[in-house]
Amino acid sequence: MLLAYVMTPDRGATDRLLSELADRLQAQGTALAGIVQTNTECHDSALCDMDVRVLPQGETIRISQSLGAQARGCRLDPSALELAVAQVSRSLQGESLPEVLIVNKFGKHEAEGRGMRPVIGEAMALGVPVISGVNTLNVEAFQEFAGGLAVAVEPRVEAMLDWLTQARQ
Repeated sequence: MLLAYVMTPDRGATDRLLSELADRLQAQGTALAGIVQTNTECHDSALCDMDVRVLPQGETIRISQSLGAQARGCRLDPSALELAVAQVSRSLQGESLPEVLIVNKFGKHEAEGRGMRPVIGEAMALGVPVISGVNTLNVEAFQEFAGGLAVAVEPRVEAMLDWLTQARQ
């Protein structure tokens, strides 16, 4: 199967792990596509700002929005996420395909059929291995999307690199 996922229990740990994976793969000269997330703590709030970096060398896009101190709703900026999705999708339409697609998270948007979900399907149809972060809230939707064929990978860079080596054979 060309789809793997990682889960970590600590807030922001999956984002850091996938960013480290992307950095290691880029240093090895691997052609990448996808997005990795960076969270910046806000000094005036318990929440953080969420930015995604479009791989391999694309722009950084803020995907969170400030809804005010009393807001309890989802802070994701859907239009910003879709801008990142469009950029990643274009990277799958060129003559040279990436060797791997990294997706920061199969989240609520993906569970509902939006966000990076179509890009994941497109990459897999093209034979491009995909590694995605998944959280406990959306793992069931992810498994349904994957038809039970996704591989859980230990949340360590070396384990993801091992899976990727096997997937590309």
